[in-house]
Amino acid sequence: MNIHTAICNIMSEIGAIGKDKTNTQQNFKYRGIDDVMNALQPLFIKHKVYVIPEMLEHAREERQTKTGGNLIYSICKMKYTFTADDGSSISAVVIGEGMDSGDKATNKAMAIAMKYACFQVFCIPTEEMKDPDGESHEVKGNEPPPKQEPKNQEPACNKATKQQCTELYKHATVEKGWLKEDYQKFIDGLYENKKISSKFSKKYGTDEIIWTVDDVNTIRAEIDQLPF
Repeated sequence: MNIHTAICNIMSEIGAIGKDKTNTQQNFKYRGIDDVMNALQPLFIKHKVYVIPEMLEHAREERQTKTGGNLIYSICKMKYTFTADDGSSISAVVIGEGMDSGDKATNKAMAIAMKYACFQVFCIPTEEMKDPDGESHEVKGNEPPPKQEPKNQEPACNKATKQQCTELYKHATVEKGWLKEDYQKFIDGLYENKKISSKFSKKYGTDEIIWTVDDVNTIRAEIDQLPF
C-alpha cells in the first residue's frame, strides 16, 4: 500500500478528536499530544505507516516572567516524514514553539510541532466544529446607525492600534493554531483575573479599539508562555 492510500484510509477511520484537556489558569479546552497519539498509533500499526522526525532549525532564548523568574523559549522547525510499507513517503514541515522554566522547552516545541503536523496531514477535526450551513443570521435593512454619545476615551498614546490588535489575533489563530472560540475564552479569562482592562470584543478588528498597548503586550506574553 502506498502512503497516499494509507493516509486516506487513516483519515476515514480517525474521526474527530475532542478538546478534553482543560487549561485551568485561563479556563479553556484544548487537544493534547497524548490525545492525538492515542488515536493515531493503532491506525499507524493497522495501515503500516511510521513517521520519522527531523529537526531542521532550532532557536532558544531566555525570557522573564512578571515575577522575575527565568523562562526558556524554544522554536523548532521540524520535518516529519510519513512512510508506508512500500517505501513511498510524504513530508510535512511545521514550526513548534515551547516555553518552560526548566529543561523541557524544546520537548514542548517538538510535541507541538508533531501535534499540528498530524492535525494538518490527516485533517483531524474537533467534535465541536460547526457547519456554516447550520447557522443563519438575520440582517437589518440599511437603516442609519443610532447616534451615539461620545465616550470617555483613554489617552491616544496608550490606546492600541487596529494593526496591533489584528496582529495579536493572527498570532493566536494563525501562528498558534487556535480557534476563535479558544482565543475569546482565553481573553475573557485574563480579564476575569484582572490582567487586562477589557473582555474580548467582536470589534477588535474595527476602528473601535478597546485595549491599551499594555493589554496587547500582556495578552501576547500570556499566549507565548503556554506550551501549545
